Amino acid sequence: MSNRGLDCPVDFVTMNEYQVRWTALLVLVLTAGYIVSGYWFIPAFLVVDFFLRASKLGKYSLLGQLGGVLVKAFGMGNKPVDRAPKRFAAWIGLLVTGAITMLYGVGASSISYILADILLIFAFLEAAFGFCAGCRVYTLIKPLLPSKSL
Repeated sequence: MSNRGLDCPVDFVTMNEYQVRWTALLVLVLTAGYIVSGYWFIPAFLVVDFFLRASKLGKYSLLGQLGGVLVKAFGMGNKPVDRAPKRFAAWIGLLVTGAITMLYGVGASSISYILADILLIFAFLEAAFGFCAGCRVYTLIKPLLPSKSL
């Protein structure tokens, strides 16, 4: 997938795209489970998992570990991709799942389900097509971020 016209964050540390996509599929399944069941602990679990992946503690992410197991089980190998856009997307996932959990907690479950639907769509796009919404969002907000120039 081409990233022409996008300004993705880059940290020159790679991760396995296949593992990222399996992890996204697991997020999709859990999010669908929340939408169907309404169990608040599902997005609460996702908050913790997104936090771990966003804050460089990805080795402790249960979904990330399961994604790695699935890559090995299906003999998919390694397809290197830069880690920074995926971490940025995980921060967005953390914010969205945090909002879902809080909204559900204060009785605004209808709004939490709308956010869950959006999360489901982006998890599907990542899992099925390797479409990283993080680059698109980063490109839109980068002009608002403080520059690091001296």
